[in-house]
Amino acid sequence: MSQLVSGVAQLVGAAIVMFAANWQMALAGIATALLGMWLSMGVIKRSQPYFAHQQRALASVDSQVEEVMGALDVVKVMNGQQGERQRFRQRNATLYDAVWKSAFLSGMMMPLMTFIGNFAYVVVCIVGGTLALEGTISFGTVVAFMIYIRLFTQPLQTIAQAATSVQTMAAASDRVFDFLAQDEVSDESEKTAHIGRAAGNVEFDHVRFGYDSSREIIHDFSAAAKPGQKVAIVGPTGAGKTTLVNLLMRFYEVDGGSIRIDGTSTADLTRANLRDQFAMVLQDTWFFQGTLRENIAFDTPGVTDAQLDAACDACGLTGYVQSLPQGYDTMLEPDSISAGQHQLITIARAMVKDAPLLILDEATSSVDTRTELKVQQAMDTLMRGRTSFVIAHRLSTIRNADLILYMGGRRREGEGHAR
Repeated sequence: MSQLVSGVAQLVGAAIVMFAANWQMALAGIATALLGMWLSMGVIKRSQPYFAHQQRALASVDSQVEEVMGALDVVKVMNGQQGERQRFRQRNATLYDAVWKSAFLSGMMMPLMTFIGNFAYVVVCIVGGTLALEGTISFGTVVAFMIYIRLFTQPLQTIAQAATSVQTMAAASDRVFDFLAQDEVSDESEKTAHIGRAAGNVEFDHVRFGYDSSREIIHDFSAAAKPGQKVAIVGPTGAGKTTLVNLLMRFYEVDGGSIRIDGTSTADLTRANLRDQFAMVLQDTWFFQGTLRENIAFDTPGVTDAQLDAACDACGLTGYVQSLPQGYDTMLEPDSISAGQHQLITIARAMVKDAPLLILDEATSSVDTRTELKVQQAMDTLMRGRTSFVIAHRLSTIRNADLILYMGGRRREGEGHAR
């Protein structure tokens, strides 16, 4: 930006001085320079699609490298190395083609502007010499214009050089602006409804929902859960079990009907207040680089070691904690622990939060049978006095449920309905 601003200022200043000295020579020099700008704009217009294609191709190569490196064991087990190499060669060839074309066209900018600057210099010399021979201007004016035209064309070269950088920036920023153009979450500053610690009455009242207007997944669904009840949500894969939980947490808004907690519609509550009422344990565990204490007590202030000990003992993590060199304050890498340990830590996090409502989505899918029994007992203890929504396929997980909601799938249409 500094180059562009200073270049434009010098351009305007040189033009004013030239017109003040002699308008004929000024027109000749500026017209020649504008011809160069017109040619440069043509080059920019032709090269811009290649810059955009270069960014897409680079993203494609990067995504493949990340996918393969993240699942390298699977690629080796399936003997997919050769196929992945071929895919990489094809994507890399596409990237190479876009890069050299964009580099070639953008590389023409500086030589083109240098040529135009020299051409304008020659034109000014010819026009100035002719006018000097005719006695219209003095030879000193011609010499002055030779300096002026250099001052005028030099910023054009600077602008052309900056335009090359701007092209790369513009192509890369398209995806950023696409992201920024997405709809923001609705403003909730005017909402006054608030609940402290929920008693646990949850009611679905004629709820309808679809991820798009052409395919409704949940049709006119009504159900009520009383405080302390264990609600099991069962059904085939893809029927909408997790969707129901997402609506409860307001990750998506319902298309019709309402969901109420203790008589208050979730739409009237702020998302922060609503989600404070829930603790969640999902199939996809979440873990970040940091200490074990930070991961278990995430966003729960004032957690004591005694609370951590109780949660870890209930989840079967005590032996793992004792094996760590610094206990709860040991720094952990996400890749340094197993999938089962990930899930146990997630369950311990839910226990430490001590929320009045629980959501368990296949919470024991990554643990062995012995650990599952211990975790199940811990979760049974945790669910006492709390309204719990349990998504599960295993009979052992739902056999003590107070209410079972069955999500049935319509195989041909790919839809689901609840009853």
